[in-house]
Amino acid sequence: MRKLLLVGSNTIHTYKYLQLVEDYFDEILLITNEKSTAYDYPAIELSFKLKIRNFFSTVQEIKKHIVSFEPSVIHVHQANSYGLFALLASRNTGIPTVLTAWGSDILLLPKTNFLFKKMVQFNLRTADFLTSDSTFMAEEMKKLASLKSEIVIANFGIDVTPIPCEKENIIYSNRLHKKLYRVDKIIDAFFRFKENPNYADWRLVIAATGTETEALKAKVANLKLLKDVEFVGWIQKEDNERWYSKAKIWVSIPESDATSISLLEAMACGCIPVVSDLPANREWIKSGVNGIIAENLESNYIEKAMEINQVRAMEINQKRIALDGTKDANRKKFLELYQKMLK
Repeated sequence: MRKLLLVGSNTIHTYKYLQLVEDYFDEILLITNEKSTAYDYPAIELSFKLKIRNFFSTVQEIKKHIVSFEPSVIHVHQANSYGLFALLASRNTGIPTVLTAWGSDILLLPKTNFLFKKMVQFNLRTADFLTSDSTFMAEEMKKLASLKSEIVIANFGIDVTPIPCEKENIIYSNRLHKKLYRVDKIIDAFFRFKENPNYADWRLVIAATGTETEALKAKVANLKLLKDVEFVGWIQKEDNERWYSKAKIWVSIPESDATSISLLEAMACGCIPVVSDLPANREWIKSGVNGIIAENLESNYIEKAMEINQVRAMEINQKRIALDGTKDANRKKFLELYQKMLK
């Protein structure tokens, strides 16, 4: 009987992963910070805040559930406090552990302070197996923790269905409105793009929300782009697919990122991706061929996307997604890892 104990935060990414692998296991137990009302997985709610009492209480609670549930595999998502408490609890149990690192765990958290760096290093060195969603991040993990073992490269796969429709003169942006994602720079780039009279009928559609939303709306007003920029807010999956399918160009220029699921969705739906110059993006995009790598954010990098053959880019991107971006392709990678662990 195969049992999975998964430790992770109450985010859509955690549940999408469970949906990806649930058929492989007879039983699943989720230990998380907050039970979800949208998903019906058996779940235990614990605190994962980095407080002294949690080093005892949370760790002991996880140990208790390991003993009672008797998992075949313990899978932890994120190399932060979730990894720390779960891996402390699982020591000396003889149960194989796998840690899936997310981008911020490796690219941002260790730079915060010395203790956070030590925490991430401990997690990476303690887990029996590791996974990363990009080769670049896997190399960073190896450097950070002086690792020699192989790291499985797999993402959670995309769940997007392109809607048959004509492409329109739309640029789509759907990352969170946080400083990290630099949506303000996208608005600046769109302003430069619109200075060319040939693009007078183009629109920028901005989805999602965040702490920067009101400032972004004010910026659009100051640049007199109110007729050309539409904020559509936090949208449902079907609306997100519709915008991907209608847009000719998709833009995302965060300061830091691992493999972005949004990028893979945009590629699958036939958008020309315009992305920031990050190693993980270069694993998917060859600038000038199937998208644009924006090396200089003060340049007119959106206009460069107009030089790309959209039909050819769509063919390249959809083939790449079929190979490495679908749920089936990534499910196979994770299940092969579980089979290896269970041996």
